[in-house]
Amino acid sequence: MSNKNFLIYGANGYTGQLIAELAVKRGFKPVLAGRSEDKLKPLAMQLNLPYQVCDLSNKDALNDLVLSVDVVLHCAGPFMHTAEPMVAACLRNKTHYIDITGEITVFEALAAQDKSAQDAGIMLLPGGGFDVVPTDCLALFLKQNMPDATQLTLAFRSVGGGISHGTATTMLENMDAGGAVRENGQIKTVPQAYKTKYVLFNKKPKICVTIPWGDVSTAFYSTGIPNIEVYVAINKGGLGFLRASKYVRRFIGTDRAKAFLKKQIERRSPGPSLKKRLKAKSFIWGEVTNKYNHRFEARLQTPEGYTLTALTALAIVQKVLKGDAPIGFQTPAKAYGADFVLEIEGVKRW
Repeated sequence: MSNKNFLIYGANGYTGQLIAELAVKRGFKPVLAGRSEDKLKPLAMQLNLPYQVCDLSNKDALNDLVLSVDVVLHCAGPFMHTAEPMVAACLRNKTHYIDITGEITVFEALAAQDKSAQDAGIMLLPGGGFDVVPTDCLALFLKQNMPDATQLTLAFRSVGGGISHGTATTMLENMDAGGAVRENGQIKTVPQAYKTKYVLFNKKPKICVTIPWGDVSTAFYSTGIPNIEVYVAINKGGLGFLRASKYVRRFIGTDRAKAFLKKQIERRSPGPSLKKRLKAKSFIWGEVTNKYNHRFEARLQTPEGYTLTALTALAIVQKVLKGDAPIGFQTPAKAYGADFVLEIEGVKRW
């Protein structure tokens, strides 16, 4: 194993802890970091790992922290608030950056830093988890099978599992932003539940609705396809809520409403239990079409989303530590190919 090391910032969060635990099982000793010693220290002691307390607003402390490692794996969301200072520190200190965001605004912001990353000789790779590794790899696989594709449609379905505090908080922060698709190469803001369609993931078609998933941004950089929509399977009750949400967006967007809802999130379980995660799984479907309306489709089955995130994020870190880190802004598939996701245990494509 390389003597190089990496940092997990936000290690005390639900997903950060999963990654830290997996890293230890695989023989790594990452540095754990975050802003709360009360939350960070017990985990570091449990895993026998070094830790550093650092607030992202402390530029000097952040510089020292980032300078001490070769790779930063950033797991502290919502990334719309946390990515910029960490990326800036990585650029200043020539340290590779990976995160597990799914936020379109963050992907676009990092894509705009491509030249800066190239000048610094580092890789910026956001979306190293469930969003967007499997969908990104499937998108590139579809493109490779239809090089003249002009439309990409992706959809996913989770069976079992649940969501973490971090995911719920990010969803809350973005709920008043509406939906998003890509048309003619440009990201377009659309209403929630903009379109619906039935998708056959495995046995029975499921109703799906458009969502502002990260691939609206990243799949364009991975494939060059100018028109992109992403859907998620949803029940009728959930569809009704999304359609109604446009009437309460103004209320949800207030600071008072968000503060109240965040307190409700904190009262929930931090995330799905190990038992739930082991039983759960995810299905992904994708289709490309060209100007002649020819079609090509493919599917993936993966482990539960948080489990997959731990596996893919650590797999990317391992590649970077071994020297496999294409410089500049990258997507998972752009950096490591359409078959990267097939390297992950429990993933199959057909």
